[in-house]
Amino acid sequence: MSIEQAWPAGLPIGDGWTETAATTDVIFPYDGTRVAAAPLGTPAHARQALDAALAAAPAMAGLPSHARRAALTHAHDALEAAREEFERLLVLETGKPLADCKVEVARTLVTLATAAEEVARLHGETVPLDLLPSGEGLIGFWTRRPIGVVVGITGFNYPLLLAAHKIAPAVAAGCPVIVKPAPATPLATLWLVHLLRSAGALPPAAVQLVTGDVEVGRTLVEDRRIGAVSFTGSAAAGHAIARGAAPTKVLLELGSNAALVVAADADLEAAADAVVRGGYYASGQACISVQRVLVEEPVRDRFLALLAERVKGVTVGDPRLPGTRVAPLIDEAATDRVLAWISASGAQPVTGGHRVGRALAPTVLADVPDGADAWDEEIFGPVVCVRPVPDLDAAFAAVNASRYGLHAAVYTRSLATAFAAVERIEAGGVVVNDVPGFRADNMPYGGVKDSGAGREGPRFAIEELTVTRMAIIRPQA
Repeated sequence: MSIEQAWPAGLPIGDGWTETAATTDVIFPYDGTRVAAAPLGTPAHARQALDAALAAAPAMAGLPSHARRAALTHAHDALEAAREEFERLLVLETGKPLADCKVEVARTLVTLATAAEEVARLHGETVPLDLLPSGEGLIGFWTRRPIGVVVGITGFNYPLLLAAHKIAPAVAAGCPVIVKPAPATPLATLWLVHLLRSAGALPPAAVQLVTGDVEVGRTLVEDRRIGAVSFTGSAAAGHAIARGAAPTKVLLELGSNAALVVAADADLEAAADAVVRGGYYASGQACISVQRVLVEEPVRDRFLALLAERVKGVTVGDPRLPGTRVAPLIDEAATDRVLAWISASGAQPVTGGHRVGRALAPTVLADVPDGADAWDEEIFGPVVCVRPVPDLDAAFAAVNASRYGLHAAVYTRSLATAFAAVERIEAGGVVVNDVPGFRADNMPYGGVKDSGAGREGPRFAIEELTVTRMAIIRPQA
């Protein structure tokens, strides 16, 4: 079966699949070959999907819990049955190493299963209204109701997983959802939507997908009839969406330049292993991959030597091979940008900093200054910047000086340092003695500052996608 035959032709809009006049080729980043032709949507398709979602909203809101749970469970089981095919497809459309694509599918399965479980926990509580004398004799309780149509917009780096984190909580909450995948990576998401719609438990228009350019996205997010927008991508794009969507509720999971602090008392070999593990997975195209490393000065030289030795052993090559850890970035423009940032940083690479075929060699930069994009911004490539600091106070201050705050980490043997990091680092998550890229998909996940607003993870996303409705009853008039 070819990739195009895994789901119907066209876009899943309304009660069926809508043919499009145009298609766009999905390209394998490793060698530039064509993977498949993807349907190309238009603003007209976006408006059609919005109308269908709004029409389906009452039925979706009234759908019993067992039906919503059954749809998510069906999608989970169907994905599990086809997991190897999904893994291969993700390698082709993202160019990520197979090892990372296996992790993505496994995490998607957890997300679907957890969302299905959360359906049973979607309830309210009673409220003692008689705390005031005027409330005597009243009965009060609140429930959670769907916020309305949800628009989910995802990035290219983890297309299946990011889509699941939009779609599954929306379905669990009783909200119709329209997902717009990144133009370069729509295929796995199309297949996931097909699996959900084929369950038969939901109104077909409860889960729709529209591809296309920025005008398609603008049409979706600026429609005043929707309930919420959930976006994963760059800070610049997220800010633009928030401005255009206002006053609609917007959940933003944006970029970062994740920091890892190495204390003088740390296990330096474990810390060096962590930087390699956390800095180069997905070829560095992950918002919480290690980008900035702050090392206390007494151990800087030894740590840098340990890191350089390990980075030279990272395999670069064909992402289809099990041993590959770094492969070409999503396109040539991304590689050119990262190389330009390396050059402009003024730092000499300790290792890497050059191309290996179409890929970028895993790179370590030492002593990158403030003001350099490689330090200040999200590089989104296989580059780690190492800087010495005189003490932990300076390390925490340097972490917090960033405009981003998604995840950070600290390596230390001191419990006091660990708790100080949790208390003082300004980020959505602080990890002790592991990589900042650790994420369990059932935990609250999100950032502060320019790293976004709101939280993902099925339980927490469901709360974001529902509103409380208070009931106040006087039994006798």
